[in-house]
Amino acid sequence: MKALSIAATGMMAQQTNVNVISNNIANANTTGFKSSRAAFQDLIYQSMQREGALTSEAGTARPVGIDIGLGVQTAGTVRLNTQGGMLATENSLNVAIDGRGYFSVLMPDGSQAYTRDGSFQLSAEGEIVTMQGYRIDPGLVVPENTTSVDINEQGVVMAYVANDTVPVELGRLTMSTFINEPGMRPVGNNFLLATEASGDAQVVNPGDPGVGLIRQGYLEASNVNVIQQITDLISAQRAYEMNSKSIETADQMLTAANQIR
Repeated sequence: MKALSIAATGMMAQQTNVNVISNNIANANTTGFKSSRAAFQDLIYQSMQREGALTSEAGTARPVGIDIGLGVQTAGTVRLNTQGGMLATENSLNVAIDGRGYFSVLMPDGSQAYTRDGSFQLSAEGEIVTMQGYRIDPGLVVPENTTSVDINEQGVVMAYVANDTVPVELGRLTMSTFINEPGMRPVGNNFLLATEASGDAQVVNPGDPGVGLIRQGYLEASNVNVIQQITDLISAQRAYEMNSKSIETADQMLTAANQIR
């Protein structure tokens, strides 16, 4: 009886579904986090009778076949890149991206990573860095005795040094975009990596056509809809229970068959 193995694939699929939903809920308050959903596809089918097969010498044909599916498998986890809400922080080094784009970060091994988390800080050398101490790319250094930092919507960074009334331009925050954003690989710490699926990073300026703006003094909240996630979690639980019930029913039927004398 194939029902046992078919239902087992359904239970494994729902376990994956629950894992994805649980991760979404756990990161409901993670800055710049993008929720994901599990995508599934059916497995191959075993054909018992082909549709269109002849059923008589007169040429009549079977209008439908007998195809038994062998279950389900996880096709992938799709990241949903919708915009998160804006959280005011009153910190001049906190910036949020309102629209498309990612900040580029220089990792310790020299590689590039990308993030939507604009919780920037200053290093001991005055460099603008991430919460992990990694330098943003291009690098920006805030001079000593800086009283305030202004970052406009186009990413231009200016500093008021000491008693000067005219700000000093320090540089510009650039962003990176990708043809296929869901194809980027998440690696933790709010970082994503470019892959062959995502395509190469395209360096752009904030405010360019199709690119987001910089909002100083804000952070982007996660785009997790907790109510929807709880609803999906209940649905996954019910699907898991139904698959387990299928296994129980198949076992009872096999038991009854074995007891036939």
